[in-house]
Amino acid sequence: MLEQLLSGLRASAEPSRLRLLALCADSELAVSDLVRIVGQSQPRVSRHLKVLCDAGLLERHREGSWAYYRLAQHPRSGGLGPGALAQSLIELLPEEDPIIRRDRDRLAAVKAERAEQAEEYFRRNASEWDRIRALHVGDLRVEEAIGDLLPQDDLEDLLDIGTGTGRMIERFGERCSRAVGVDMSRDMLNVARSNLEQSP
Repeated sequence: MLEQLLSGLRASAEPSRLRLLALCADSELAVSDLVRIVGQSQPRVSRHLKVLCDAGLLERHREGSWAYYRLAQHPRSGGLGPGALAQSLIELLPEEDPIIRRDRDRLAAVKAERAEQAEEYFRRNASEWDRIRALHVGDLRVEEAIGDLLPQDDLEDLLDIGTGTGRMIERFGERCSRAVGVDMSRDMLNVARSNLEQSP
């Protein structure tokens, strides 16, 4: 446990890595997103991300040919595992720091662009989408049935296969400690990510 803590502290003891931790705590981000936000080269950002992942502070997951990074999850039981350490470090970052503020402004621009791309995808596919949805049972009935089947609390993990717009995670995500959505369509994953970032 002590070696894990020291490894996490060593990995995060660099300004760019702390910035990347803060950004990945807010959103799941691809390397290209992070390159745009922090204004560093792709090889440099990738190297920092590898160090943070190796220390367990960040998690990497693939969507087709893309890789996304997020803050490591930590169990409800607590303890100072890598995910909890990363969260503690982020809470120590000064909100008024001009570099952190600039990163957050650039992150907001990336999120706005994602939302615009999601809206454009729906605009292009709206007529087909509505026709397909009309063939199925209404959303409210499906959500009520799933809600009745799921435990009300103490749900550890939720896996939404064919997540589409991310609605099931949006609806039931707060009942669990971790929710993951998978979908064969990268466009739909972008829609889901945008929807979840905007949900309260």
